Amino acid sequence: MHTDTNQFSWFQVSEDVKKLLILAAHHWENTSKSEEYIQQALAITGENTDVLVAAYRFFFYKNNYSLALRTTSQLLDKIKESEQFPDEWEQLKPILVDRQEEPPIRLYLNAYAATGLVLAKLGEIERAKEISMRVKEIDSKHDFGAGILLDVLTRPAEEDD
Repeated sequence: MHTDTNQFSWFQVSEDVKKLLILAAHHWENTSKSEEYIQQALAITGENTDVLVAAYRFFFYKNNYSLALRTTSQLLDKIKESEQFPDEWEQLKPILVDRQEEPPIRLYLNAYAATGLVLAKLGEIERAKEISMRVKEIDSKHDFGAGILLDVLTRPAEEDD
């Protein structure tokens, strides 16, 4: 099978990792095989942000929410460490507000919003609401989808006739 790694030119990873991602895509219908390729790519790259994002998307669309959650947690931890974020939300929020147009901050907010979505899928509604409310407070342009998720999670139940 020919694998054109140029289609992943923005990934700052080795050609071997790009080939693994392409193989995962080519074997999408065979979940166990495609997941094996994703896991190999993760093992080789450690915590490369592009590969973590690709893995999150893979796990989410394969309905493997526990691995999607683990992947977003790794991504958030990586960004938190590299940006030296404080642990407390009240200290972190102004940083995110002030720097929300910067690529690592946008990635953080996307991953945080994705965490809320995955938690909702896992039935952890209160945690999902909390995260959605936090992101929505920062997201004046509605870029991260947290407002939509919060609306869905807080919508009153429809009454049966």
